[in-house]
Formats: sequence, structure tokens, C-alpha cells
Amino acid sequence: MAELRTQLGEDDDEDEPEYVQFKVILLGDGAVGKTSLATRFCEDHFAKQYKQTIGLDFFVKRVVLPGDVHVCLQIWDIGGQSIGGKMLSNYIYGSAAVVLCYDITNYQSFQHLEDWLFLVKRTFDQTPMPYTALMGNKVDLAHIRAVKVEKHSQEEGLFLQGLHSFRRALRCRMAWAASLSTVYIVICYGRDALGSSTFHHVAL
Repeated sequence: MAELRTQLGEDDDEDEPEYVQFKVILLGDGAVGKTSLATRFCEDHFAKQYKQTIGLDFFVKRVVLPGDVHVCLQIWDIGGQSIGGKMLSNYIYGSAAVVLCYDITNYQSFQHLEDWLFLVKRTFDQTPMPYTALMGNKVDLAHIRAVKVEKHSQEEGLFLQGLHSFRRALRCRMAWAASLSTVYIVICYGRDALGSSTFHHVAL
């Protein structure tokens, strides 16, 4: 689990706010929208053409949560082909949150979430699981939906997942704000502040 740390150096302005640092991991099959999730939030950009992520990409975003909480968010966008890679556990370790992503038009990407979740649980077998969110992407293609909204909730006993199209910048920012606020609560006050479930939804 991430710790509260400051980005201040000895020579920094005394008025510079202290930043809580969060490491967030994006997991899921290739082409499910992980990079779109990160770039829309961090760079306010949506790429219309798909470009495969090889290995991993890093994104950094500074945000201010309610209560004047300053957060430096480190987003690790893990390529879908990394599921069999030896470095995956190293990538996941130390994360404050894991976002499991799938494409609502691709049922196989939904089924594979079980494999991704297993890897997360294996990585944290000796330590508390990080906050874990479920993200169903590409809702702008709902007319060819392959995964019903309630499906994952029924099978895993989870809340309804957040469903998003990252063409909509405001919706993307709201999803991130909701998740980051929850992560901050867990770090400051413990998981009991949210109840017993490891999983939480992002409801908009």
C-alpha cells in the first residue's frame, strides 16, 4: 500500500503544497482502452487510432481532491501482452490501486479479468490487497455490447462496474476523482472506512 509522502525538497518554496503519491496500475487485455483511460485524464487527449502498448508506459498527473488534498498520481499502463511476463509482479507491487479494464464489446477481455486478478492476489499474498476498481470501457459502442452491465456483479459478488467511454473528458475526470478519493480514504483511515469489500465501483 502506498504511503503518504511529500515531493518537497530542501530548496523548494515553503508555500509548495505537500503531495500524496499514488501508484495506480492499469491491467487488462490489449486494446481494451487502458491507454485511452490514462491519456484522456493526464493529457486531455483521445487517440482515434489504436497503438499497442509494449511493456508499459508511465503517466504523471497532479490533482487536487476535495478537502484541498494534493495528489501526485503515477499511472502505470501495463501492456496486455504482459500477463505472461516475468516482470508483471514487479510492476504491480507497491501499488495503491489497481484498475482492471475490459472492453464491453469483447467478452473474452471480460473473461480474462479472472487471470489478471489472480496475478494481483498472488503479488499481494502476504500483504493487504490494494484498492481494486473495475472499468468497462467503450460504452459509446453499447449497440454492440457483449458484456451485460450486471454480469460481473452477479458472478463475483461485486458492485456494478463503472462503464466509460473516454471520448468524454468530463466523465473520465469524474471517474478518476471518485477512485482517487476512495484510495485516499483507505490510506488515511484504513480499509474498514469503506467496508469489508476489496472491490469498489465508480458510479457516475
